[in-house]
Amino acid sequence: MKVLVVEDDPAVSEPLLAGLKRNGIETEHVAYASQVLAAAQNVDVVLLDLGLPDGDGLEVLRELRRVSDVPVIIATARGDETDRIVGLELGADDYVVKPCSVRELAARVRAVARRRRIDSSLDSGRLVVDRARHRVVLDGNPVELTAKEFDLLAVLAEEPGRAVPRQELFSRVWDPVWIGTGKTLDVHIASLRKKLGDAELIETVRGVGYRLAVDNA
Repeated sequence: MKVLVVEDDPAVSEPLLAGLKRNGIETEHVAYASQVLAAAQNVDVVLLDLGLPDGDGLEVLRELRRVSDVPVIIATARGDETDRIVGLELGADDYVVKPCSVRELAARVRAVARRRRIDSSLDSGRLVVDRARHRVVLDGNPVELTAKEFDLLAVLAEEPGRAVPRQELFSRVWDPVWIGTGKTLDVHIASLRKKLGDAELIETVRGVGYRLAVDNA
């Protein structure tokens, strides 16, 4: 996943870029309103400050929405209710008042990206995961999966190569407050690997969780 950070204050942008990187998110940075439209063409999410040196962020958002549906999170010190309402009505997917933690911003970035992917498909060449049709194809052959197996694979396929924590998998596939045994996840992963016929397609990340192997997919 790649995020465009639109922020003109180095005291804010530098730790934010470093923090997002620590959270496994690739970034691009611009400081001026005039740079946003071009830079936003090659990213998955835009993190937009409103107070920019050459223009207002709300106007940037208005222009961006005319040409793109890329998810936008407004991250600004302007916490007035009017600004929030205008930002959301202009098409922002989320609105965060600074200061806030990098971990929270990373979680919000993943959340808006996830919502945009909910009906999308992964087609990496070898592997196709089609959410809309609830269909999986590997090397041209359909793979029959249970509902939970499909949901697990779909979550892993959202960001191939990202190590998805076990708790995130429990939360999204089973229940936000999971109280069952941790073996449940491992059993489903083992079954998924067997049905896919390629144990190396889903990698175990020790101490973290699992990831879809980019090279094998």
